[in-house]
Formats: sequence, structure tokens, C-alpha cells
Amino acid sequence: MYSRNQLADLPGVNGANANHMRLRLLFFLVLGTVNGAFAQILEPAKWTIESSDPKPKVGDEIIISFKSVIDQDWYLYSNDFDPDLGPMLTEINFNEDPSFELVGAVKAVGAKTKYDEIWEGDVNYFTGTGLFTQQVKVLSLPLNISGDYFYQVCSDIDGKCIPFDDTFDLAEIFGASTKEKSVASEDTSANGPAKEELKPRLLAQRDVSDPYSLLSFMVVAFLAGLAALLTPCVFPMIPMTVTFFTGRDGSRRGGTGKALLYGFFIILIYTVIGSIIAPFMGPEVANDLATGWLPNVIFFLVFVVFALSFLGLFEITLPSRFVNAVDAQSDKGGLIGIFFMAFTLVLVSFSCTGPIVGSILVESAGGLVLKPILGMFAFSLAFALPFSLFALFPNWLNNLPKSGGWLNSVKVVLGFLELAFAFKFLGIADQAYHWRILDREIYLAIWIVIFLMLGLYLLGKLRLPGDSLTESIGVPRLILAMSTFVFVVYMIPGMFGAPLKALAGYLPPMSTHDFNLTGIVRENSGGSPVTSRKNELCEEPKYSDLLHFPHGIEGYFDYNQALDCARSQGKALFIDFTGHGCVNCREMEARVWSDPGVLKMLKNDFVVVALYVDEKTELSENQWYTSSYDGKIKKTIGKQNADFQITRFNNNAQPYYVILDQNEELLVEPKAYDLEVGNFRSFLQSAIDNYSK
Repeated sequence: MYSRNQLADLPGVNGANANHMRLRLLFFLVLGTVNGAFAQILEPAKWTIESSDPKPKVGDEIIISFKSVIDQDWYLYSNDFDPDLGPMLTEINFNEDPSFELVGAVKAVGAKTKYDEIWEGDVNYFTGTGLFTQQVKVLSLPLNISGDYFYQVCSDIDGKCIPFDDTFDLAEIFGASTKEKSVASEDTSANGPAKEELKPRLLAQRDVSDPYSLLSFMVVAFLAGLAALLTPCVFPMIPMTVTFFTGRDGSRRGGTGKALLYGFFIILIYTVIGSIIAPFMGPEVANDLATGWLPNVIFFLVFVVFALSFLGLFEITLPSRFVNAVDAQSDKGGLIGIFFMAFTLVLVSFSCTGPIVGSILVESAGGLVLKPILGMFAFSLAFALPFSLFALFPNWLNNLPKSGGWLNSVKVVLGFLELAFAFKFLGIADQAYHWRILDREIYLAIWIVIFLMLGLYLLGKLRLPGDSLTESIGVPRLILAMSTFVFVVYMIPGMFGAPLKALAGYLPPMSTHDFNLTGIVRENSGGSPVTSRKNELCEEPKYSDLLHFPHGIEGYFDYNQALDCARSQGKALFIDFTGHGCVNCREMEARVWSDPGVLKMLKNDFVVVALYVDEKTELSENQWYTSSYDGKIKKTIGKQNADFQITRFNNNAQPYYVILDQNEELLVEPKAYDLEVGNFRSFLQSAIDNYSK
């Protein structure tokens, strides 16, 4: 172990590129090594906490707000996306106490969303500021609220990722009306503004970050509205309704205005439906969707029911007495009659539009309050469009295709699509609770079968209830069938481990794939081992049932065990400070470690140990110890590894690579995130050369 003076003499340990490192070394020579050493301990996020009412009464419901001020060029992961995707989600836990009860779950307010190519899925994150809120009901006084929190911050600039954890106790926050308590620091300058000042700023941030996702959702809803027009419940009503408004002879005769009102009322009815649903589709639902099995299983069953209805097993209809009562109101003249005519259309077409509308509302769960409203508006806009257009241009009715079996085919195609997307929700629940009933290859097999059957249906090889005999198929249907088969062919390599990045948002993670042929080939592509220095393990690695190396590398997950093996084999010790949620660690493994030259050296010239700083497995009590760095008891594998990195190497960022000799002395300057393969090869080769000396 190094003393504090020895720690101060260690070279710069941030792993930057060679030019940058030379500048840093010059800086150290001028200003001294002590300042440089302590500058390595980073804290890119500082937290403050506050209550919406510092003097609550019994029975009141208050909001506890956790605000994080995030340094520039860093980002903080949120808590409302797939927990099995990879990154470490922010987690805020409250200790149970009879003085309060939690109302709902912790909500992330204003998180941004992006697709991450490394994790192959969407992640939610904060930049600048982050806000999490928890609603609490006061049961008795004094109010005793405490707990702990875990989070991870990362930087795209230099590739660092750092996990943190800490505790909080809010006993003092309710002592004075204006007192605020900082979670991370006693420096009041880090405290954020009052709750009233935070709210408009964060709402504005959300409005800026979400328009693209809302727009894409509206486009999908609009296309769904167009698809609904082609169902057998709706399409035949277009000419009948338009002819009623324009007159039997096809002339306008003042009916155009009424037809436009008819379309307007259709839009109004569906938008009102979205407005009624909106209060139930907020961020709390998003948290349930990310972690709760019950809503996801319910949504899965709803989609399956919709699919079976479209496939012809049964029809979803409303009570006839209710429909007839509404239809009777349509005989009234004026605006009231036109409104009830539109309402009647909505009700009569429910057996075909209900599953589509229900799917849009399900997909809108967890978004902004506006999402279901805008979704219904976009759907109804497409749905009402032909009634208004054909009223303006009645001659177009002559070119409208005649009703027939093709309408049922449209409904069946929608049924296949509903069935495929149903498994998205079951997959979320399966991943969150580790049921392992819907692993990646099972999920892909289901989709391949569904879309293969869809292709055969489009070619007329399958017939379902309501279908007419197909003697020939048109060119559009043939092209659609060909596109479906192309999609099937694209998915087949995924059964053997192909990443299928275009489907990353829907497929379970690659870690659930049992037979990954691509991974097997990659892991064995590191070249022939050097016989005299064959990489052999001295004993069974601890925690190997929980942790694994990529690319077929064999190594350890415990420092002392790896050090003993390195001394026994006469090799240098390669330490990989990493984490489950470290995106840059995975990128280094995928793009740098996979290089044949790098892989050969890792396998043959070092004893490798991976120290996960976010592994939550708790050790036995006799292995706990109190850290000399922060005075806290370290109980888990991850906390002990993180403490070892800080106290021994004065660094807390990952990825971080250290190479030691048998006396635990540095062989080469430690290295951090660097995607230049040549630099990493030189890093390893320098350690090998220095060790041989």
C-alpha cells in the first residue's frame, strides 16, 4: 500500500492522450504534485434537497425535491428507462418510518432522451440541472425522513463515468421555514433556488427537449388514422356520408360547410378523449412502465386482445342500445345533429378503430400530459380528412375503390402488427424481474414467425375469417409481401448474435442471448496464444457466477486473488476499474480490447482483474471495513472496489486501467478512456517492456 506522500508522487492518472499528458507533466513540475494528485477526485454533480412545505401538518401531502447541479460537459442518468439496458439509473430510497408514507414513486422531471449506440437503446439523462420529486403524506409529527441515493455521471469529453452513493436525513429541513439542507455539501452557494423558481425553468427545459419525440409520435398516430380509414367498419361509410352532405346528385349545394363541421366534430371528440386520459399518463406511469410488471403485463394482454379481434376471432363492439340512442340524436338539425352524426360514426366504427385508438393511448403512457391529447388529435385529423376533402371535391368519389375483401385484409395486417408489438411490453416486465421467459432469441423467434405468417398471408397462402378467395394479388400487395420477407431475413442473423441495431429499442439486451455466435467468433479472434506464457488461472475466480470478461478473456474479480496469481505466474497485473453502467467501459471493450493485438497481450502477458465499482453484492460482515477516505463502512463489492481506486490511485473515474508489478508498483502511467487502438497497444507494450527489465 502507498502512504499519502507516495500517493502525491504518483504520475498524473487521468489517462489522457500523449500530448495532453506531456502538458500535465509540465504542469506538475511547475506547481507540484500534491495539487495535481488531489485534482483527480471528481464530483461533477452536487445535490440539494427541499420541501414544498417546511412546516406541514398531519394529513398534508408535500413534495420532496432532489435537485442536482451538474458540471458542464457531464450528464446524469435518470431513473425512468429500462433498468436492464446497462447504465446505472439514479435510485432514491426512503427509510420506512411511521411519521410518513410515500405517495407513488420517485419522478424524474424534465429528463432528455437519446439513443445510445453502445447500450443499443434509449437512455434518459440530465444536463445542467436534474430534478427528482417524491410525494409524501404526513402521518405524524415530528416528520422523520431519511434514506440513501445512488447515481452515475458520465462525460463524453474524456470518457469518464463515475458512480456515487450517499445518504440523506431531512430532520433539520423542517425546523425552519426557509432552511435548506444540502445533500452533498454544506456550501450554501451550491443550493438551488426555491421551488417556485425551479418549476418554470425545468418545465421550459422539458418543452425544449421533447418536441422531436412528440412529433414522431404524432406522425405515427396520423398514419394510424389513415390505416383506420381502410378498415371495413369505416371505408364504406366515406361515400355514404359525403353523399349525404353534398346531395344525391354529387353537387355541393351548401353542404360543404356541414361536411367540414362533421370532420371538425370527429377531431373534437377524439381530442376530448385524449384530454380525459391525459391526467393518467404522466411521469409516474413512466416509472411504473420502467419497473412495474403489472402495467406491462396488462398492456401486453390488451394488445393481444386487440390483435385477436383484428384477426377475426371476435369483434369488440359497444352496447347497441347506447349506439342507437346516440344515433337518434343525429336526426336533429343544425350543429347538434351534425355533432351526433360524428359521434355515431365514432361509435359505429369502434370495432375497427378501438384497437388502434387503444394502442395509441397505451403507447402514450409515461409521456408528457400533452402526449395522449396530441396523439388523438393527429389520429382524428387523418380520420376526418377524407370526409372533408371529398365534400370539397365530390367528383373524387368516382375514383374511390369499391369495398371488398381487401378491407378485411387491411384489418388482418393490423392484427399481425398489434400481436408483434404486444411482446414489447411483456419483454419490459421480463427484463425488469429477470423471469427469463422472453430472452432475446425467443423474442426474435416470435417476431420471425409472426412476420413470416404475415408475408404468407399477403401472398394469399393463409386465409382468416372474413377473407374472400384470392385468385391473384396486386402489385402493391406483392411489394408489401416482399418487404415483409426482407424484414424476416434481416432478423434471422439476430438469432445467432447479430446486433440488429435498427431494432435495438424493441429487442431484449444482448446479455439475455444464450447462443451468441458472433460473440464466440470475436472472443476467439485474438490470435494464437504464446505457449510459454499461456494464460491460465491459478484458481477459480471469486464472483465468476456474477461477473464476466468479454472476448474470451479469463481473469479475476478480486484484487488479492489476482495479485497472488500474478506473483505465482511471474506476470504483470492488469487492473480494469470498470462498472456495469459504464458506457465508455463497454465502448473500450468493443472497439479497443477486440483488436487482435490488444487481445493477444491481455490474454497472454498479464493476469487481468476487473474491479466493478457499482457491483451491489453485499459481502459478509467480517469483510466490511471503514474507509480512511470518507469514514463510511464499505459493505459491498462495488463500494470496496471504488474505495480502493480512490485511496490507492487517487482517482474515481471509469474506465481506468492500472498495470502493477509483483511489488504493486506502477509499471506505466495509468490510462483512462482512449479509443485510439495504437495508444492502448503502446500502453500495454510499455508495461511489458518495463516488467521484463
